[in-house]
Amino acid sequence: QAQLVESGGGLVQAGDSLTLTCANVGRTVDPYAMAWFRQAPGKEREFVASISYNGALTMYADSVKGRITISTDNAKNTVYLQMNSLKPEDTAVYYCAATSGFWATYKIRPGHYDYWGQGTQVTVSS
Repeated sequence: QAQLVESGGGLVQAGDSLTLTCANVGRTVDPYAMAWFRQAPGKEREFVASISYNGALTMYADSVKGRITISTDNAKNTVYLQMNSLKPEDTAVYYCAATSGFWATYKIRPGHYDYWGQGTQVTVSS
């Protein structure tokens, strides 16, 4: 099974950029569709972005469109989340997720994903 490890979180100021990395250090034979979710204190985990196994298909939450880009490097079994123009409301724990099923636009709920990383904290100060 996939084992996901996130990195790259930190404390930044509003307007700064940050790139999160998710490495699959487990089973990599299966083609996984990948996604990023985030969870702020007291709030439910919410969808941020997803990408198909070959990187050709992507989807973004409306709240991050134009500021965040998801990409994949299958040679490195890694998915990235490039975040620009960060806002205080982007503060959350960011989680990487994977499913061995196909990518689809409706897969924006945590229950659609089978594997999860431990999360990485992103804090944006105003």
